[in-house]
Amino acid sequence: MSQPTAPTAHADHPDLQADCGNCFGLCCVALPFARSADFAADKAAGTPCSNLQEDFGCGIHERLRDSGYQGCTVFDCFGAGQKVSQVTFGGRSWRDEPDSARAMYEVFPVVRQLHELLRYTAEALDLAGAKAAHRDLRGAYDRLDALTRDTAGTLLAVDVPALRAEVNAHLLRASELARAAVPGRKKNHRGADLFGARLRGAKLRGATLRGACLIAADLSGADLRDADLIGADMRDANLSGADLTGALFLTQPQLNAARGDAATRIPGGLRRPGHWGS
Repeated sequence: MSQPTAPTAHADHPDLQADCGNCFGLCCVALPFARSADFAADKAAGTPCSNLQEDFGCGIHERLRDSGYQGCTVFDCFGAGQKVSQVTFGGRSWRDEPDSARAMYEVFPVVRQLHELLRYTAEALDLAGAKAAHRDLRGAYDRLDALTRDTAGTLLAVDVPALRAEVNAHLLRASELARAAVPGRKKNHRGADLFGARLRGAKLRGATLRGACLIAADLSGADLRDADLIGADMRDANLSGADLTGALFLTQPQLNAARGDAATRIPGGLRRPGHWGS
């Protein structure tokens, strides 16, 4: 059986990891949420969460799930929070300069999407099997990175869907090149509705599950090595005993939203969620 891969280069990019200590609590202010199984209360966009502290920290961070804020545990800004706080707005918070608050709240989700694309592109650049796509990926990465460091006005004018489609074409090519080395015929479940599907022990090595709905799917013991999981909805999916070694474009929020155990094998650079079983 193959061994877990070493942490990939994207895991070493501090700019692509949330640094809450250098952020003005933007995810706790800019984004709305509604009372549900994921959130214990309603909150409008632009209104600080009642749990946000004066130092911009979360007062219940260590007990979010127990307090009814599971939705917070599956969100990741991929470093956009500190970028907007310290670069776009030069370290001046919405409390210090209330007139800048609205622009800051509008810029944050834009930069968050750009940082997500940066994270995927950085990972693709680390795929040895995708070297033929590296030139285009490097160009995309540099362009995205430059955009995230531009002015608020420029960021708000970005056509994010068009940019996402452009970058996704490079990511798709990288995925196909990398998975071509996987032996056998690869299954195509791109965009498939697999809600609650019984996939226990499924042979999905090298498969594409891009954008698939895997909510509450039973993937226990499944072979997901080298599978492309970009954008797959894995909320409440059972990954107990599954092997995700080398899975492509798998993110921490996806793992946090799923269920697993000590036998679940995950790619290097990602953390085993604390709520997973033993």
